[in-house]
Amino acid sequence: MSVKYGLLTLLYQQDNHGYELKVELESLLSIKGKINPGQIYTTLDRLIRDQLVSSAEIDDQERKLYKLEKSGENEFKKWLLEPVPYHSTKDDFHFKWSCARKIHFEQEKIMLEQQKAMIMKDVIELTKLKTEFLIQNEEHKYLLINGTLLHLEADLNWISQIENRIRS
Repeated sequence: MSVKYGLLTLLYQQDNHGYELKVELESLLSIKGKINPGQIYTTLDRLIRDQLVSSAEIDDQERKLYKLEKSGENEFKKWLLEPVPYHSTKDDFHFKWSCARKIHFEQEKIMLEQQKAMIMKDVIELTKLKTEFLIQNEEHKYLLINGTLLHLEADLNWISQIENRIRS
């Protein structure tokens, strides 16, 4: 997740002030209250430094209004067109499991069970969220959650294959 490109997305739609950008970014990412305001303002400062965003105006409540510059729009559109390689947090577990295998870790089964339990917890939470988005007719969020669930299902299948091979 890139705060930089999230902010460029929001500023592409309209000029806005920092706090509103924070709230909208959390909504865009479906992660209420998890972005540090300092991260927003630090990123905005960098975007201004790089001349992608400006903050010349003040709104009626005396808050800085941030505006996307033409160079920011170009950077944003270029980023949208760049393909994304497949990476996810599961890469960390793949590495951890490879390390465990290399040293013949005695608790490999426990490690796999704990990972499966965490994935199942995520599946349950995301399934509830997916249902809420479906009811609220938020199609794009529903589809994003569904994609994440498909990746988690693949991870569970992979762990099951490992467990089956360990048993054989």
